[in-house]
Amino acid sequence: MTLEGTNTYLYGAEPCAVIDPGPDERSHLEAVRESAAGRGGIGAVFLTHSHGDHAEGAGRLGAEVLAPADGEEHLGLRAVATPGHAADHVCLMSADGVCFSGDLVLGEGSTFVPPDGGSLAAYMQSLRRLQAEEIALICPGHGPWITDPAAKLAEYVDHREMRERRLVAALERGERSKKRLLAEVWDDVPEQLRPAAAVVMEAHLEKLRAEGRLPSSPLAS
Repeated sequence: MTLEGTNTYLYGAEPCAVIDPGPDERSHLEAVRESAAGRGGIGAVFLTHSHGDHAEGAGRLGAEVLAPADGEEHLGLRAVATPGHAADHVCLMSADGVCFSGDLVLGEGSTFVPPDGGSLAAYMQSLRRLQAEEIALICPGHGPWITDPAAKLAEYVDHREMRERRLVAALERGERSKKRLLAEVWDDVPEQLRPAAAVVMEAHLEKLRAEGRLPSSPLAS
């Protein structure tokens, strides 16, 4: 069930779990309640993370709201801690290999990782942790289902590693202008998306700094 681009899922029955109820929008939440009634009601509301587009309507469904910790199991769903996009992000795994991935992996495009310390390093570790799971289907928080999880996860890892390789190569060559680094490493990004790409670049630079791989000479804007 989708509202404003955010996918809400109902899992199981007698009772069911509601995953990421989305924004606080009356008609959407009524539709969720009606669908859940046909599955024996709502046993709990699960959040993959606390961003408003996933969590705002959680308190309106009349059921316990869960932000499960790593390894917790409720109503047939096991939480896997996957920080990066958000510090509190988890994916939810069913016993038969369905992964409700929130914003860790999207059905289309790539996930935004903010420059707030170790977020990109954590994000990469989260992707690799999912690669170690046996996943048959990914149900993302945005976009269509992913029927080849292994290929999508490899694509996500390869994409971030490609950006990092190109960024490191430019830095090692002596480039110190952030503007020119962005133009070179994110040269495939449309002009209107460059501001967002600049924020993503900061996350990459923070990761390199934390790993001791950023040149000592300062970067210029």
